[in-house]
Formats: sequence, structure tokens, C-alpha cells
Amino acid sequence: MLDKSNKFKIIFIISGSIIVLFILYPIINMIFSTSPLLLFNTLVDKEVIFSILLTLKCSLIATLFAIIFGIPLSYIFARYNFYGKKIIEAIVDIPVIIPHSAAGIALLTVWGRDSIFGRITGLSIVGSEVAIVMAMFFVSISFFINSVKNGFKLVDYRYSKVAMTLGATQFQAFLTVDLPLIKKSIISGVIMMWARGISEFGAIIILVYHPMVTSILIYDRYECYGLKYAKPVAVLLILICLVIFIIMRIIEERGKGDYNKKSK
Repeated sequence: MLDKSNKFKIIFIISGSIIVLFILYPIINMIFSTSPLLLFNTLVDKEVIFSILLTLKCSLIATLFAIIFGIPLSYIFARYNFYGKKIIEAIVDIPVIIPHSAAGIALLTVWGRDSIFGRITGLSIVGSEVAIVMAMFFVSISFFINSVKNGFKLVDYRYSKVAMTLGATQFQAFLTVDLPLIKKSIISGVIMMWARGISEFGAIIILVYHPMVTSILIYDRYECYGLKYAKPVAVLLILICLVIFIIMRIIEERGKGDYNKKSK
């Protein structure tokens, strides 16, 4: 007879396994139902290579901007209380809850040729790599800020105060005490943001159809040639992302180990 503790574990394991299988089975099925020859031909397809490199590059640039501008805002959210803070935090979370096609239209009304910016300058970001980066940044910045904010909240502010009593400025304490202690949260935010940027479709297609990021290339090939030619592109992107994110998770775990050693 199973005791209550074992029954509890089994129920939860079964429940969790259903979710894992629901996510994993379609991906595994897609990978193994794709012809190796077709996958190889896709791998050497110049259009596919360009699209994947463009996607990874633009998502990386968006993530770098998030690191530069997002960490200070995350620190403010975590360390300071001020009038209207909850409203500003809600504004930062807006991209998470609105349809991404609506996000693309919102960006288009600000940066398109018919916008105030476009009429004054005669410039438009539509159809450019800048627009891809902006769309990726808009829809994914919330994930980065929230991850880093939660990291700052877990760090005792007294550590920084001790550093400042020993002669460090607040900025020096921020660089040498706070940032190293939230390295894991920063890496988690980077992973979430980069992944979200790579997968973005709705906001980008409003602003940019050409040059094609991989999500749009998959859609384009499905519309023009059917599932047979869209599937290998999707498989290739999944495999590349899987390798990248496994490496980043390993780095994240090593950062966690370094943090635990420092804590001791």
C-alpha cells in the first residue's frame, strides 16, 4: 500500500507529466517527421541562413538595449517607493497583455511615414532592421525588467550600505555589490527576453515583412508552398534555439553555484 506522501507525489508527477508531454510531443513529432534530406537542403538555403542570423542578431541587439536601460529601471522599482510607482510598473507590463499585432500598430503610428515623426523628418523605420529590433524590444522588455527587479528585491540593501560606509560611492556599490549578487536574475532575464524576441511574429509583421525574420519566413513558406517546406525551417530554428538556451541555462546554473559559494 502506498502511504499518503507517495500518493501525493505520484498525483503531482502525473499532473506535471501531462503538461511536459503536451509541450514536448508536437515538437518531437515535428522533428522526427521531417526528412533529413529536406532538413539539410534547408540548412544550406541562403535565404534561411540569412533569416536565422537576422533573427538572432536583432534579438541580441534588443537584449543589449534592455541590459543598458532595463537594469537601472529595475533597480528603481526594487529599491525605491514613490508616488505613481504601481502605475509605472503597470505601464511596463502592458506589452505582456496586449495582442502583439496591436503592439505593431502602436509602433507604426509613432514611427511610420505618416506619423508625426515621419512627417517631420521624412524618415520611416518600416521595412528596416531597426524596426525589427524595436518590435522585439517592445514585446519582451517586460520579462527582463521583472526578472531583474525580483533579483534586486532578494538582495539585502545592507550589503550596499556596508560598502558605502567603507568608502564606496553608491554607483560603485551598485557595480561591485548589487550586480554580482543578481547575476542569475540578469541571465534569466536575458534568456527570457532573447527567446521572446526570437519567437516574435505579430508586431514584426506589421512593421517589417522584408527582410524576413525566421518566424515570418516560416509563415511565408507555409502560405506559398505548404507545410512540407515550412516545417524544416521551423525545425531548424527550434534546434538552434534549443542548443543556445541549453548553453545559457548551464551558464545560469554556474552563476547560481558561484553565488552560493560567495554566500557561504
